[in-house]
Amino acid sequence: MKHLRVALAQINPTVGDLNGNTEKIISYIKKARRVKADVVVFPELAVTGYPPEDLLLKPRFITENLNVLDGIRAASYDMTAIVGFVDKHRDLYNAAAVISHNRLIGTYHKKQLPNYGVFDEHRYFGSDRKYSVYNFAGIKIGITICEDIWYNRGPALIQSLSGAELIININASPYHINKPALREAILTDRAKECNTVIVYLNMVGGQDELVFDGGSLVIGKDGAILVRANHFTEEMITVDIQLPDNKKPVKDRARNRLFTGLLKNTIIEKINIPAYKPQRNTPVIRNRKYRQVIPENEVFSALVLGTRDYVIKNGFKGVIVGMSGGVDSALVTTIAVDALGKDNVRGIFMPSMYSSQESHEDAHMHAKNLGIHISTIAIKHIYDAYMQTLLKPFKGTGPDITEENLQARIRGNILMALSNKFGWLVLTTGNKSEMSVGYATLYGDMAGGFAVIKDVPKTLVYRLCQWRNREARYELIPGRILSKEPTAELRPDQKDTDTLPPYPVLDPILKAYVEDDRHFDEITDPGCDVECIRKVINMVDHAEYKRRQAPPGIKITPRAFGKDRRFPITNKYKNGLKGIS
Repeated sequence: MKHLRVALAQINPTVGDLNGNTEKIISYIKKARRVKADVVVFPELAVTGYPPEDLLLKPRFITENLNVLDGIRAASYDMTAIVGFVDKHRDLYNAAAVISHNRLIGTYHKKQLPNYGVFDEHRYFGSDRKYSVYNFAGIKIGITICEDIWYNRGPALIQSLSGAELIININASPYHINKPALREAILTDRAKECNTVIVYLNMVGGQDELVFDGGSLVIGKDGAILVRANHFTEEMITVDIQLPDNKKPVKDRARNRLFTGLLKNTIIEKINIPAYKPQRNTPVIRNRKYRQVIPENEVFSALVLGTRDYVIKNGFKGVIVGMSGGVDSALVTTIAVDALGKDNVRGIFMPSMYSSQESHEDAHMHAKNLGIHISTIAIKHIYDAYMQTLLKPFKGTGPDITEENLQARIRGNILMALSNKFGWLVLTTGNKSEMSVGYATLYGDMAGGFAVIKDVPKTLVYRLCQWRNREARYELIPGRILSKEPTAELRPDQKDTDTLPPYPVLDPILKAYVEDDRHFDEITDPGCDVECIRKVINMVDHAEYKRRQAPPGIKITPRAFGKDRRFPITNKYKNGLKGIS
């Protein structure tokens, strides 16, 4: 049997931090050396961070990205490292460098460039038809990047048909609900199709709206998972891969015809890794146990990681949250404390004349449970001053939503003033259900720097709170917050259901329309008649201008607002609503 010890460096790089990322890569090369790894693998665009977006249009950035490879090359004097970076020839390429014994042995350019959802790789990168199969002391290895592994009859199969026994696939694959299971299914299919072992290495960490969840895998050629890294954790795992001494070619006419078709206009390079000395007489590493993650844990972990990295990587001192005594601000504050620690989170309770005693008690009890400082700043006197100032302009009109929004905007001003004074980042507390239908006040409760639960539907907000309480084994989030009817408390006896269908009715409609692109006449809901569905769709369409002005927030669904869903603000297409009254 042939033996290869592979270290999977599931690291958390920062976009644009070329020196910091390089230092991290070199530190993991040293860790791989200590466990006597033959090969250490790093994520897609590990040098630049992912996605670098329009940094790629800066020539100096590309040059500096190439220059730092020298340090990585020098550090790999006795082993092989596979590192994601940006290559440049006539075009830019999303590339993997194969570095061994102080030399850049070869470079692979990503073939399948995603250009959907959050991805814009055709904007920046080119592709080519050159493939390489590397001989590591008798083990034939093919290298691919991220999207390449998602395609049947794609780059992995071309390399397999060219002799590769092992496919190493480096990734920056962002998280959404059920994505880990989807990846595993695809990798299982690909391993069986190619009849090869697959090493799948994924990035971890938060980058603006995206969270990379790690979960790196090694898949046997029969599709069985040999080893699995944890999700949402920066770590290195090491695996011993054993392969037969000789991979016998499959003598099959259909396979040969497939080989001939796939390799048309394709360049195949066979490259030896010189001076390669595989580690010998090293104890076999036992595969470790994997911590099974339930859905709520998975989403909560993504929100914590995304919040932590956004705050820390952008250099904020801490965060501040307007705690209303409601479920959304309760979830956001809890996530913030789990992400940053209680000393870096401040709560502000800003009661108006419509705020209930229960809200005051719930917000303060929750703050006490979390161990954070909470301040109370009443807004009635500020509201009265506004109303006195506007008395003449408002003459002859009655109270309406204007007065409600005024309260939200006063609160937004207070939060932003504290942010300016003390360097705290304001975390907004609106959820996806509210953002979808515009049930939020522009320059009010939408004011802030980061929208933690912007992509979390209201029904999931409740499930996450309930899960966190189960983890705490007591009511960390006070039970009354979860049981009372949702209300903005901007007018007497106000309830969310005065304006919206109940959230268990609303959320399936929003999923169908926003995430699944269903047409009006394709949407049905037993709790919502035709007129109700029409109203919801109109609210979604009319709120586009608000969403364009919302702060960034963490993507956790397959289709989040922002890069995933880009609709024109000025838009006369009515989605089948014409003639519906």
